[in-house]
Amino acid sequence: MTQLRRFAQVDVFTAQPLKGNALAVVIDGGGLSDDEMAAFARWTNLSETTFLLPPTDPAADYRVRIFTPGGELPFAGHPTLGSAHAFLASGGDAKKPGEVVQQCAIGLVRVKRDGTRLAFAAPPLKRSGPVGAAEREQAIASLRIAPEALLDLVWVDNGPGWMVARLVDAASVLALQPDFIAMQGLKLGVVGAHPAGGECQFEVRAFVPDLGIPEDPVTGSLNAGLALWLQQAGLAGDRYVAAQGAALGRAGRVHVQRDAEATWIGGDVTPLIHGQVRL
Repeated sequence: MTQLRRFAQVDVFTAQPLKGNALAVVIDGGGLSDDEMAAFARWTNLSETTFLLPPTDPAADYRVRIFTPGGELPFAGHPTLGSAHAFLASGGDAKKPGEVVQQCAIGLVRVKRDGTRLAFAAPPLKRSGPVGAAEREQAIASLRIAPEALLDLVWVDNGPGWMVARLVDAASVLALQPDFIAMQGLKLGVVGAHPAGGECQFEVRAFVPDLGIPEDPVTGSLNAGLALWLQQAGLAGDRYVAAQGAALGRAGRVHVQRDAEATWIGGDVTPLIHGQVRL
């Protein structure tokens, strides 16, 4: 049945409007079919659209379903922060002070307040280690780089299926002009280090042509898997800031912090639209 539902649109991983990754959130998502959710996500044409539902796990505060224009995801990072923000801003009552527990297809994800920001605990990797020869050849071809320019190519899959390529520096990452036809079938992140002493330690880009998003502006799930790998490999410290989105005119900032509990992936959330949608 068509009805008016509470709706919000927020900008994630930025404190400056229009510089992060936009997220549409249907706060009253109950009663919509899979096809209706997918159709609305195609209509918004954003990287992700989420639908908040009552949890089925008693430990969770809400349940979320996450759709891209090309289909549903089991987990994604910027929708996690944006959905948690929308849940709280709309009067959602978390069971624990200072923490929200989100239920999604990969299970429960903790979201905590980190000062003025929200931060989620990076989920464990479902697949890690070096990528096989066939995927390596495809990644090199689709990034249009020489084989020797690829320092590492590893799985950092925490649900969506990410692999990540490490290049020599941030400038090499920003210079990429990928071949998205050659990239079909891959969810490919790229990372390179900035010179020491700057605001950001790494530059990140994320390519997902199969989901109708050739390049994602700022990507929480990729940065979460990437952080676990970088820290385990000794390539990053307990705290760092990653930049993403510059190639698209954005200025996303992902704040990573590792403590005794988890590696936390944090960012600002800026609300832009609040109202109702007829679905």
